[in-house]
Amino acid sequence: MAKNTICVWYDKDAEEAARFYAKTFPDSSVGAITRAPGDYPSGKQGEVLVVEFTVAGVACIGLNGGPTFKHNEAFSFQISTEDQEETDRYWNAIVGNGGEESACGWCKDKWGVSWQITPRVLTEAMNAGGAEAKRAFDAMMDMGKIDVAAIEAARRG
Repeated sequence: MAKNTICVWYDKDAEEAARFYAKTFPDSSVGAITRAPGDYPSGKQGEVLVVEFTVAGVACIGLNGGPTFKHNEAFSFQISTEDQEETDRYWNAIVGNGGEESACGWCKDKWGVSWQITPRVLTEAMNAGGAEAKRAFDAMMDMGKIDVAAIEAARRG
């Protein structure tokens, strides 16, 4: 296990989520699966308790902790994309697998985890600062999934 690992709380579907992420994103995988050694408030002995997984190179664990805590936008995975095709692929995988669209490049997977699908062109525009950043920012504010061509046009003015 990595020295610093993100722990993501799930009701009971950590393994399903980890397998979906591993299938969807490059440099992602499912590692060790730990089963509960005894009954616990939200589960029984032998059920999956912890799943080690990697999402786009980031070490994570999924904890099947029960329904007590819910995901919100205070935590999200940000996935940088190179072009519209890659943006569409990840967005559509998440939303098309029971997730939901949000605003400004954000969406949620079916487990409630938030994702920012962020084309490189948007990050570059924001880092440019000034009027270029403002135009790109204003264009982004009206988007759900980011439209790369619209961001490029906004950058040019």
